[in-house]
Amino acid sequence: MKCDQALKGVACLLKLPAVFLPMCYCSGQPKCPYLTQGGALVCIYRGRSQHWEKSNPVCTMKRQPKMEEAPHCELKSYSKSSDTQASTMVLGPEQKMPDDDISGDHGDSPSLGALSPAYSTSSLPQSEEHSQEPFTTYFDEKITIPEEEYSCFSFRKLWAFTGPGFLMSIAYLDPGNIESDLQSGAVAGFKLLWVLLLATVVGLLLQRLAARLGVVTGLHLAEVCHRQYPKVPRIILWLMVELAIIGSDMQEVIGSAIAINLLSVGRVPLWGGVLITIADTFVFLFLDKYGLRKLEAFFGFLITIMALTFGYEYVTVKPSQSQVLKGMFLPSCSGCHTPQIEQAVGIVGAVIMPHNMYLHSALVKSRQVNRANKQEVREANKYFFIESCIALFVSFIINVFVVSVFAEAFFEKTNDQVIAVCRNNSSPHTHLFPDDNSTLAVDIYKGGVVLGCYFGPAALYIWAVGILAAGQSSTMTGTYSGQFVMEGFLNLKWSRFARVILTRSIAIIPTLLVAIFQDVEHLTGMNDFLNVLQSLQLPFALIPILTFTSLRPVMNDFTNGIGWRIAGGILVLIVCSINMYFVLVYVQELGHVALYVVAAVVSVAYLSFVFYLGWQCLIALGMSFLDCGRTCHLGLTAQPELYLLNTVDADSLVSR
Repeated sequence: MKCDQALKGVACLLKLPAVFLPMCYCSGQPKCPYLTQGGALVCIYRGRSQHWEKSNPVCTMKRQPKMEEAPHCELKSYSKSSDTQASTMVLGPEQKMPDDDISGDHGDSPSLGALSPAYSTSSLPQSEEHSQEPFTTYFDEKITIPEEEYSCFSFRKLWAFTGPGFLMSIAYLDPGNIESDLQSGAVAGFKLLWVLLLATVVGLLLQRLAARLGVVTGLHLAEVCHRQYPKVPRIILWLMVELAIIGSDMQEVIGSAIAINLLSVGRVPLWGGVLITIADTFVFLFLDKYGLRKLEAFFGFLITIMALTFGYEYVTVKPSQSQVLKGMFLPSCSGCHTPQIEQAVGIVGAVIMPHNMYLHSALVKSRQVNRANKQEVREANKYFFIESCIALFVSFIINVFVVSVFAEAFFEKTNDQVIAVCRNNSSPHTHLFPDDNSTLAVDIYKGGVVLGCYFGPAALYIWAVGILAAGQSSTMTGTYSGQFVMEGFLNLKWSRFARVILTRSIAIIPTLLVAIFQDVEHLTGMNDFLNVLQSLQLPFALIPILTFTSLRPVMNDFTNGIGWRIAGGILVLIVCSINMYFVLVYVQELGHVALYVVAAVVSVAYLSFVFYLGWQCLIALGMSFLDCGRTCHLGLTAQPELYLLNTVDADSLVSR
């Protein structure tokens, strides 16, 4: 095992008996010229037998003629029962500990919570043997940040940090969000624009926590979960996040299939559009062969297409600007009833996506940040936050375009009115609307049809292009999310192509069956179910991100302050409660007793696990009395140090 401590020109390579579990940190002793923060390397070995309890080996680092060569480490360990030296090893730079020496249970080792490691610093580059990946990943190329004298703001540095935030913002523009937007406009007019604004701001604050976790620790959220939670909760958490990713993938498949059907004037059936999305996903994945910046530019191009297409609809419909501003900045909903309230809840569920927290915390690792320098870390956090503000502002404007178009043109419209207009324009889609006087119900398919009926074929085709861009961009970010989550939780390396084959197959099978044997009503209706599914998974992203960013041993000087802890806890509680209400409303509308029974059973298990995560989160937020002096992990061996990563840089298995 290679003990990568954040030193310049120093790598302490350990090869120890299996009875030792090495944990390393910087002690703060200014003795070694190689250390960046004035600290010396101290290795604490926690024995797993009674004979060996603890020893403090002396790490003698010898200067080498060439700085790029790792120095030798002379490690001297001492027995508990005797003051005599037990063993001395002089290790070369290429020696490492066998895998079997680092596996196994930690046992009931003493807590290291009393240790106060120095600021978490970046580790040395790993040896060539460990750094090479068997497949291309998003992090094979890291963007170098230009070196300038410190200033409050630099456009050059902002440009260097630009990329991850815009990829993250695509989750705010996926087909599920677009459908929620148009339904909001058709059901409530402009009245719920303030809810959309508030949900976007809350999403921004939560994304800030995700980005800070990745920048400060060098680990993304899934990797931290893997190292913090015991095995059983960790596997459950992974399954829940995977379920959210697959649900999001299904929405992207549905959106792309509908867009292809509209663009082909029905010549390509919905099931054909579903199959096409398989091929185009693989084609787009080849883009990453051309470099990270080009890949990010392609995502920017897709966002630009959405802005232009939905902006065209906005200009064509010409909504009242005063109504738009009033709905956005005056939080009220006069005359709102159950449908409008449910739609407001649905907006929050559609905007804040669980897998997006995992994605953003991983994407920020694509920038070369020297985590040994606090100033650079602060600077990275600042520029990533600025970029996220810009990206989510763009996504908010695009969402406002969609809400405003349907609020102006189709609020309180009836099916009879729409049918009359469509017949006058010889639309082939008139049969989609029931011949009655009930209020118009729209989705992303009917939305394009009614735009075509009222504003001409150009409005329909441009709408379809925007939906296709939303579906394709979300497809690629969903693939990255799935890869990061699988690698982080399971410590398993998979190529993106294998990952796409697995998740896309799981997503396509039910979607394809509905597309073949049912009509477009059932296909678009799946979006409502998938939004409910996303809402159910939200606590499994929000609770861990708040937990870990509030732990000082994880974040050190960048731990959430008391204000952020209180505000974050309240936000997570409100968002999760709103989404639970959304789920209850959806289940009640199903109206089947058998489904009520199933929902009740599932709810007990679901709420128990949420309670477990929430309990750990409250301890991390400072309520240590809830720990009762010990840590129980669903019946597993008590391991108090699971709440403390101590120094995350001691983990040599993570490439930074």
